[in-house]
Formats: sequence, C-alpha cells, structure tokens
Amino acid sequence: MDSVEAAEGHARLGDELAEITNGIVRLFSEYYGRGPTRAKSYMLENRYVVTVLRDTMTTVERTLAERGEGDLVRRVRLTFQEAMAASFKGVVEEVLGRRVEAYHSQILIEPDVGFEFFMLEE
Repeated sequence: MDSVEAAEGHARLGDELAEITNGIVRLFSEYYGRGPTRAKSYMLENRYVVTVLRDTMTTVERTLAERGEGDLVRRVRLTFQEAMAASFKGVVEEVLGRRVEAYHSQILIEPDVGFEFFMLEE
C-alpha cells in the first residue's frame, strides 16, 4: 500500500469513526433527553470500537449521584443500555458494514464518563 492509499484509508476510517460517534450521541439525545458534551470513537486492532463519552448524566442522575445514589444511577443506566443494545450495535454495524459480536456499556459517576465497547466479528 502506498502512502496515498494509506492516507485515504485513514481518512475513511476517521470519517467512519466520526459517523459512529454522531450516531451514538444521537441515541443518547433521543433516549436520555440530552447527549454528552464530548464524545470520540476509536478503532483498536481493526476489531474493537470504543466510544468515550463525557458529561453523560441527566439532571436526575446527577442529583441522585450527588446524594450518594451513584450505584442506583449505574444500575439503571446499565439496565437501560442493555435494553437498547440492538440500537447501539446497529449504529456500528451500519457504518462499518461489519457485525458486532459483543457489546458492553459502562458509566463512571466521578468523573462523569461513559464507555461504549464494541467487538467486531472477525
């Protein structure tokens, strides 16, 4: 592969990752009533996609967390993410044209950071 092909491949991957990020943010906005303030997706080893989301909690979630109910916020959020797994996986599958073999979501309360992990089929 020459340098032009490599550059085009990197640019295409960058566009695809931006599209994944936008799709994930759109789902958050639609289903949580607000999206994260910052988000970025990464591809690792051409098999794993990780989307990192900052400032994801809703006002209700943040209020509960400030009152010591962070575990409740995490349980509700993760339960909801599992229920929405097909939509989240669908964003990645549509953009990359590859099946998502496994999906996992995780949220941290402090700092307010979320992670969406996707393992692509080989």
